[in-house]
Amino acid sequence: MDKYEILKKYFGYDTFRNAQETLIDNILEGKDALGIMPTGAGKSLCYQIPALLMDGITLVVSPLISLMKDQVGSLNQAGLHAAYLNSSLTMNQYYKALEFARQGRYPIIYVAPERLMTEEFLDFALHVKIAMVAVDEAHCVSQWGQDFRPSYLKIVEFIGSLPQRPVVSAFTATATKEVRDDILDILQMRDPLVITTGFDRSNLYFGVMTPKDRYGAVKNYLECHPGDSGIIYCLTRKVVDEVSERLRQDGYAAARYHAGLSDQERKNSQDDFIYDRVTIMVATNAFGMGIDKSNVRFVLHFGMPKNMESYYQEAGRAGRDGEPAECILYYAGQDVITNQFFIDNNQDNQELDPVTRAMVQERDRERLRKMTFYCFTNECLRDYILRYFGEYGSNYCGNCQNCLTQFETVDVTDIARTLIGCVRSCRQRYGVNVILDTVHGANTAKIRQYRMNENPHYGELAKVPVYRLRQVMNHLQLKELVAVTNDDYAIVKLTASSQKVLEEGEPVTMRLAKEQERMAQEKGEKKAKKGQVPGVTLTEKEESLFQKLRTLRTEISREEQVPPYIVFSDKTLVAMSKVMPRNKEQMLSVSGVGEFKYEKYGERFLDCVRAEAGDEEPDISGEEDGRYYGATSFQRGKTDFAMTPEMAEQVKYGGQVSISEFIGQINGLRDENVMKRLTIKSVEKWLTDTGRFDVWFMGNSPRRCLTVLGEEFGIVAEKKISEKGNEYEVYFLKEEGQRRVVEWLLSGI
Repeated sequence: MDKYEILKKYFGYDTFRNAQETLIDNILEGKDALGIMPTGAGKSLCYQIPALLMDGITLVVSPLISLMKDQVGSLNQAGLHAAYLNSSLTMNQYYKALEFARQGRYPIIYVAPERLMTEEFLDFALHVKIAMVAVDEAHCVSQWGQDFRPSYLKIVEFIGSLPQRPVVSAFTATATKEVRDDILDILQMRDPLVITTGFDRSNLYFGVMTPKDRYGAVKNYLECHPGDSGIIYCLTRKVVDEVSERLRQDGYAAARYHAGLSDQERKNSQDDFIYDRVTIMVATNAFGMGIDKSNVRFVLHFGMPKNMESYYQEAGRAGRDGEPAECILYYAGQDVITNQFFIDNNQDNQELDPVTRAMVQERDRERLRKMTFYCFTNECLRDYILRYFGEYGSNYCGNCQNCLTQFETVDVTDIARTLIGCVRSCRQRYGVNVILDTVHGANTAKIRQYRMNENPHYGELAKVPVYRLRQVMNHLQLKELVAVTNDDYAIVKLTASSQKVLEEGEPVTMRLAKEQERMAQEKGEKKAKKGQVPGVTLTEKEESLFQKLRTLRTEISREEQVPPYIVFSDKTLVAMSKVMPRNKEQMLSVSGVGEFKYEKYGERFLDCVRAEAGDEEPDISGEEDGRYYGATSFQRGKTDFAMTPEMAEQVKYGGQVSISEFIGQINGLRDENVMKRLTIKSVEKWLTDTGRFDVWFMGNSPRRCLTVLGEEFGIVAEKKISEKGNEYEVYFLKEEGQRRVVEWLLSGI
């Protein structure tokens, strides 16, 4: 088999995405490669497909047990033999896996970095042919990376001990230029191909909120998204326990995950989430790396992570299927103090010498500062993230909170001068809260103790709300007009630019949300996202089929004890609902259905489609949301649909039927061997063009509503509620409307 046959047979795809093929070809030529690709871009295929074509074994170095289990499970389910070697195995299981590997049963073996230099593994590696070492989550090799793991430094030593150097490939979703250069140097990659496909995930909506009641804001969000699957990240184990317990008391199906739980409880929680037994996972950052659950519709952060790399990686676990998903960070000032504590008490880098450890700590503080600025900025949030990773855009994405918020430019020069003046007059000795309390005129014990009530700026801004003072102080930090130290006390200091405001009269302006927008954000209310990337719109019949396909998938997952998304992803089930395949050829045209999975599951899913669809032929006439569902061979050679007088005489009028049912009746009158189907899209377009429907847009996604002309035409609208709890309208044709549609069709479309 070649790479295309493997891609289709085992993974169910017809074409490669982005840079996948380039990286695969480079590796197959025996050259090193580094791929920096966002979550969901298909990094794993870049080393899995070469592994199946190369002569020898591919070792995938992976940092987490959950990641290994997930990928090995997916490969085995696709009909490929793979294994993992880590601490979750008993000694007997470990030795058995090594023995099978020696016999050549596994072209791919996942291994923890700590295992590489053990006596047993080295003995194995020296007596087999290692074709490639693929380093997953490669940022872990860099001390400047957010997840530096000293054990990753063993990789180079291991490669050097092999009798013949294998191809070295490395992959990560998040890497700044410094981290990228570190990966290349530390892994000693030879003339590597380096590809960065871009960090943007256009289907993700980003937002930052500062509600007074974080739990209330999260609960409000969940009430607006019933049944959606998502992750809520918390900074500490204690908060995980509190939030998960409150959610369960409020009737939500929530599990918890953190390092303080037993191995069995963590496993149960993870299984409950990936098997869809619960919809919400509340967790620390210990959860999620490598979990390929495709239908995560939201990631909420109940607190700010310590750096942008961690945030983007965690947020990136939403929307892996490419459909719209939301990433919202609920920020409070205490988050900075909590993360500072984590940095100061980090025990992960004890193997480093004191000087290097201090450098890493300082870099962590700088990353925390930039993460904090993300929560302050009023510019495009997506652009802020991309600029952090070295990409530059237009500063307007249309799919983040800031781009969709109404701002106004406000002159805050007087407030800025007072704040900077207060910092100077107290000789740069105090933190943000003391400065704000002083200018606001607070009469607290601390203000009296520090004698700040004698400061010349005391009470000068008493009439300015505290929230506005804090906004301006944050803006001054963002623009480096003041700085806050990274030590234990976080003291406000002047910068070289402070003098320009105080002495040279330089004005200070900032973008501020209009008052009604600010009030909504404080309450944690979510705005309608006008620029959201549209998802696939399902008709009533397609929605019904989709739910039945999901039920069947759940049955199969329970029978085989695998997560539902390993059987088929939601995206594949949506495509089935659109294509409505009736035979093997049509089923294999669905993206995500390969030959191996068809042999295992195909007939059961075909039976489900047939039972739902009856004798109606699938509508495969065109494109939906930029993707082509179900290009099939039997369309070729047919003439376009044309209503004949003979067909018109056979139409049965009467009662009230949905538009789709009436079009189905008409399609049943044609000779399907020579004539294409009449599509719902073409009929609805005519009704819209003639004013019977009006169309408005939510972002780029069209929404249709009935007009007075439509009612006069003979159309009736009825509201329905889907099994997911979503409200939608179904349109029915009365008898006069049915006759008018036929008259139009007879006149020629």
